[in-house]
Amino acid sequence: MKLHFTKMQAAGNDYVYLDCRAGGLPTRKEAAALAVRLSRRRFSVGGDGIILIGPPLLADGDAAMYIYNADGSEGAMCGNGVRCVAEYLYTHGVRRGCIQIDTPQAGRKTLHRVAPQVWQAGMGHFTARAEMFPAVGLGRGLLLGCPLMAAGKSFTVDCIHVGNPHCVVSCETLPTAAQLAVWGAAIEKHPAFPAGVNVEFVRVVSPGCLQASVWERGSGATLACGTGACAAAAAMALRGVCKRGTPIAVQLPGGTLTVGVGEDDTLTLTGPAETVFEGVVEV
Repeated sequence: MKLHFTKMQAAGNDYVYLDCRAGGLPTRKEAAALAVRLSRRRFSVGGDGIILIGPPLLADGDAAMYIYNADGSEGAMCGNGVRCVAEYLYTHGVRRGCIQIDTPQAGRKTLHRVAPQVWQAGMGHFTARAEMFPAVGLGRGLLLGCPLMAAGKSFTVDCIHVGNPHCVVSCETLPTAAQLAVWGAAIEKHPAFPAGVNVEFVRVVSPGCLQASVWERGSGATLACGTGACAAAAAMALRGVCKRGTPIAVQLPGGTLTVGVGEDDTLTLTGPAETVFEGVVEV
């Protein structure tokens, strides 16, 4: 069977996008198998996973987004992916500067086109409260400055939920690629996080600028993570390092994303969304 796809990237976070609005969505089992098959770099299209574009879940929406990571697991939210879906819809007939995209697990996201191939996404509320975060044995209240042993090393972590769970690790020097592979994998699958967790290693450059390396749940090391950038900025705002209401630049290996942290614990994420190529693959 021949499958039409669009390869898109946002700050290097690349996915294979499948427009299922007319033909119908595959089953979860089928989608998981497709994600594993199509994500293999050098052996297939290659990517951090696949994103399915389906009909909106609510009548007044424009589309729905379904995320499957490179290992076939389902993703709850993708800040870079949702901007790419908005860009895809815009270039395929939804010629509006405001687009509404539904997600099964993280609700509706409203996106605004702020420049050609640049979108701002309203990412909803964040929280660090233990009762809202899927963690075990890290205490109660705000999960900030929690001690965590992983890969034989002691870390101090902040747990931030932004539609999906993140573990933010402050550091003076970002890890090497080898360290990221070991530490990121160990924290992702730590017993404290029974559902797994996304991991960000964050260095503060200034109150308005952060540097981060990311390890995504189900995908491993990626060049960028939109929700990870949001979690990093939210953690630093809670710590008083970054100011709310002021744009925070988060520098990632694949590019820079801009995060806004509101006084009401809401987040906005602004950055590029670009089509790399379109094609047909035999599956």
